[in-house]
Amino acid sequence: MKLSFHGAARGVTGSCHLVECRGKQLLIDCGMYQGHRELEEDNRGDFGFDPADIDFLILTHGHLDHCGRIPLLVKRGFTGKIVCTAATRELAKLVMLDSAHIQEEEAEYRNRKAAKKAEESEIIEPLYDTLDALNSMDFFVDFSSLTQPHDIAPGIRITFLDAGHILGSASILLELEENHSHRRVLFSGDLGYGGRAILRDPAIPPKADIVVMETTYGDRLHKQLQPSIEELYSAVNETLAQGGNVLIPSFALERTQEILYYLREGMEQGLVPEKTKVFLDSPMAISATRIFQRHPECFDTETWAVYQGGQDPFALPELHFTRETAASIALKQVKSAVIIAGSGMATGGRIRPHLRHNIWRKEAAVIFVGYAAQGTLARQIIDGAKTIRIFREKIEVNAQIYTIGGFSAHGDQQQLLDWHGHTGQPEMTILVHGEERAMETFGELLENTRVEMPQLHQEFKIG
Repeated sequence: MKLSFHGAARGVTGSCHLVECRGKQLLIDCGMYQGHRELEEDNRGDFGFDPADIDFLILTHGHLDHCGRIPLLVKRGFTGKIVCTAATRELAKLVMLDSAHIQEEEAEYRNRKAAKKAEESEIIEPLYDTLDALNSMDFFVDFSSLTQPHDIAPGIRITFLDAGHILGSASILLELEENHSHRRVLFSGDLGYGGRAILRDPAIPPKADIVVMETTYGDRLHKQLQPSIEELYSAVNETLAQGGNVLIPSFALERTQEILYYLREGMEQGLVPEKTKVFLDSPMAISATRIFQRHPECFDTETWAVYQGGQDPFALPELHFTRETAASIALKQVKSAVIIAGSGMATGGRIRPHLRHNIWRKEAAVIFVGYAAQGTLARQIIDGAKTIRIFREKIEVNAQIYTIGGFSAHGDQQQLLDWHGHTGQPEMTILVHGEERAMETFGELLENTRVEMPQLHQEFKIG
């Protein structure tokens, strides 16, 4: 039995881990690298294994950095089965189609630009296109149960455990047997932040021999949730009172729905003006919200009660969906409104034009409610940049900038430690999906286990 790491190794994006047992090859996630433009080369590069040799791809959840290279995997020869929860299948389809559209637009733009300059250069092909994304859906098989063990091959059993990160997200327990050697290998996937609305908290994990876990916030604690909600309301109220717009760069999956949920609660409780205009300017987030509405089985007790009472947990009196590009452009004329738009790290999407038109205004506010990787525009703004570049234009940052960590979809250091504490005393704990500083800090806190922080493509013999 072997375990190797082909993404999210000493980095936060591109999750991709390979398990070999009894002649079968199982891939855990196949995500896209995000952040610096140089990572485009990593996305186009070799996987570190032959896609045609993979028998199963087990998908923990539908975020781009976990599912974003699946169409490329299929394009390069994968013909196995992709196993995930029902909600993850729907979200992954949405995310991959959106990514394919972005790839196509980017390739078209760069080729058009080269043609205008009469440059003799190789035609740029998208990493994959819409047809590739659709083709990849033929290989998906969803499991409706999160707790029922599944024997997918002789000597290989998998169990999905609720990870509480986004809709349908799961930790994965692999029970492996080969040559009289038995190993329980537990992959955390991305772990949610307990006590939040909409989703259940991460399930208590089982005992394991080897634990592979994320460390996104392994070096810090989050703000408490209630003060974070209060800060959101305060930022919205103060900005609207000044006649400014509130921009919320938000991830389409989970964070957007969470912000809508708390804005609804705030309006019902009189803590936010009921007639506040809220624009959800993200076709993908609009579709994701519809998917959330179709999967109430994933809701926690509080949200289920709202749903059972006949109320839409994400509905607001003045909520406007802007799917069309023209409607998005028209938001330039809007004042005293909340605009929620993708992407959460401001690496693309419709949030960038809104930043261009608002971030130089003193009366405006930008509220970051999620993780921002190194090299992203969001991180530059959070780190205090006085000027930024959007569409090659230099723009001053005069708006009020808020970073509200309590809404994170990732567990903080203490919650990660608590989760790991339930796994017993594993022989080895392998840290992934985190920046090196976070990994090192978290690793120093673990006791009674061998800690590893693999390099890209590093392999471990596990049985």
